[in-house]
Amino acid sequence: MGDEVLAVNGEAVRDVIAYQLQADNAHVELELRRGGLERVVEVDKAEGAPLGIELASAVFDRVRTCDNHCPFCFIHQLPPGMRKSLYLKDDDYRLSFLYGNFTTLTRFTEADLERVVTERLGPLYVSIHATDPDVRARLLRNRRGATSLRWLELMLDAGIEVHGQVVVCPGINDGDVLEDTLLGVLDRFPALATLGVVPLGVSAHNHEAEMRVHTLAEAVAVVDIVERWQRRFSRALGRRLVYTSDEYYLLAERPFPALEAYDGCVQHENGIGMARTFEAEVLAAVAGRTLATTGPRSGFFAWVDGAAADGYRSPRTETKTETETATDGHVRSRRSTAIVTGEFGAAVLEPLLDRLPGPVRLLAVKNGFFGGNIGVTGLLTGADLAAALAGQPHGDRYLIPDVMLSRGRFLDGTTAAELPRAVEIVETNGEALVRSLRHPAAIAVSAS
Repeated sequence: MGDEVLAVNGEAVRDVIAYQLQADNAHVELELRRGGLERVVEVDKAEGAPLGIELASAVFDRVRTCDNHCPFCFIHQLPPGMRKSLYLKDDDYRLSFLYGNFTTLTRFTEADLERVVTERLGPLYVSIHATDPDVRARLLRNRRGATSLRWLELMLDAGIEVHGQVVVCPGINDGDVLEDTLLGVLDRFPALATLGVVPLGVSAHNHEAEMRVHTLAEAVAVVDIVERWQRRFSRALGRRLVYTSDEYYLLAERPFPALEAYDGCVQHENGIGMARTFEAEVLAAVAGRTLATTGPRSGFFAWVDGAAADGYRSPRTETKTETETATDGHVRSRRSTAIVTGEFGAAVLEPLLDRLPGPVRLLAVKNGFFGGNIGVTGLLTGADLAAALAGQPHGDRYLIPDVMLSRGRFLDGTTAAELPRAVEIVETNGEALVRSLRHPAAIAVSAS
């Protein structure tokens, strides 16, 4: 603990990717420094076995920060007073590979391309937004935005798996521009693995006058365009390629497509196919089956604290629960159970309530911290939860999904122990929710 790794097998390493390539060898030579003293440690182990070293960061040199000035950037819309690390804008392909962050490629170089291709660093995630050079440069407020998609073309030509994203800003890259972008993808980037189309988030702290929320008609138009292009891509490429986020279907007041229409929900973390996946997990769990999930759910800022890397789950402390055993053998609480979620999460859960082991109700929490149209559960803060829970009955169960927390803290830095009611933290998937409802935990985070 406290050692600085200078080199592994004689090679200075810049990030965890390079470190892991060397550390996977059967014989590892570590050059370490602590308190000004340097030493060499040699380790012999089975090839591929972990060294058992805990790294403090995924990037050892410096995170490549973003020099774009996108008017829709959510980092620019954060209120003051949050943790300093949350205001860091990255545009680093390494974090794209490690955490699924989207990169614009405006700071990408020939050396980066060589490394990506040589080390087969995929999948990567690229923000496209528009294929028209002028529109893209306008959206990124960076003249390199007009040309940086050339790197995407070269990576795809080299066989690197890349997933794309279009953040749609009403009046700028929707309508005919969105049509042109999807045509550009078919023409220039047909090897793109998937393309997610998502609406911009507009917080109450937005200072960009042209950035606004979608109208119902605009949301319907986006869904119609994407579904039309899914059919075109299917005819031309044999696959849908482009998918609309769940939020768009809520905004358009349309039912979600069938789970099969998401082709494996590869962009699950981008809010695409989450609703149908959650529904399928719930129904499978209720029927006593286990559905293979899409993996761990991470929050918007997960990479900042490394939560996605270490699989952290928030600690629980003891509290008593009054239970009874039902005729089907499942243990159930005699108290009412409230599922605490964001406004979008409530819209997804509402149709499933009568299928869940009861008694259960929803507690939809409005995001007052960010305001605007921010309704996703993962961006709720402790302050929002505290305000919502303060008027709730004592003694009821309150379940919150772990996607709200990173290393045990909400985005505003508070902890679950500071909430006015005891809560139980549940993994953010349908199976875990059903399991928690059927088998009330004997432990919960106690209110202070």
